[in-house]
Amino acid sequence: MKRRNYSAHTIKNYLNRLKHFLVWLPVPVEAVAPVYVKHYIDFLLGKRLNPQTINAHLIVIRSFYYYLQDEEELDVDNPAIRGMALRLPKPLPRYLKDSEVTTFFNTITKQRDLAIFLLMLRCGLRVEETANLTLDAIDYNRNQIMVRCGKGGKDRVVYLSNDAAEVLAAYLRIRPFSKEVRVFLVEKGIYKGKPISVRGIQKRVEYYSQKSGISVSCHRLRHTMATNLLNAGAEVVTIQYLLGHRRITTTMRYARLSNLKAQRDYYQAIDKVIEERGGTLSWNMRC
Repeated sequence: MKRRNYSAHTIKNYLNRLKHFLVWLPVPVEAVAPVYVKHYIDFLLGKRLNPQTINAHLIVIRSFYYYLQDEEELDVDNPAIRGMALRLPKPLPRYLKDSEVTTFFNTITKQRDLAIFLLMLRCGLRVEETANLTLDAIDYNRNQIMVRCGKGGKDRVVYLSNDAAEVLAAYLRIRPFSKEVRVFLVEKGIYKGKPISVRGIQKRVEYYSQKSGISVSCHRLRHTMATNLLNAGAEVVTIQYLLGHRRITTTMRYARLSNLKAQRDYYQAIDKVIEERGGTLSWNMRC
């Protein structure tokens, strides 16, 4: 995994899931057959893990046995055969209505927190990308931010809206002097002056969510940004780039959600159809 340049976070998750499987196993690794993997799936279902998490466990098991075959050159069959993965529901991304966005942001009292969440809403930053944002990544001359080593280790450029640029600048003016290069710092407690963590940001959004009565998460702010852009006429490929999606199918979920754009496209197209065919149809109504 290190040779393939996986992130430390991904390696940690893989090792943790593999450890749970090996501890559960009632037989040696070399003796594992597909039936044991099926029993392990039942075990995970009994723990009420969601299908996506269980499928992630299966990927780890399958990858581990590929490793045993290719790297260790063991004569073992891969017990995590195809077809074991659970069917996943395909819910629409949940986004915030304009009134909910207003209510949520009106409850935010700290300039730092306002800058954090407005960057997610306007720039589509992930929570980890926000926590890792550095001062030198902000280019005010071009009103853009360089997101370095985003998900999948990819870099991309996102753009600063006027309101996000103003709020971020207001925070930087009151940000305590520090040699720390990351933008957002802890403001009190024993970790004062240290970079705020991913969990620290998540706890802040949970606090404001409860305070405002609006169900908000960091990822829902990204969903809201994508939905707003699509409703405003932005191309799906553009949104894919701005969000840092590897596959356009991921971004296409927002096209299913974008009712305003679908409604606008429908009426534009149907009006053209009617016009080309010489006006509306008329017929006798029959009982």
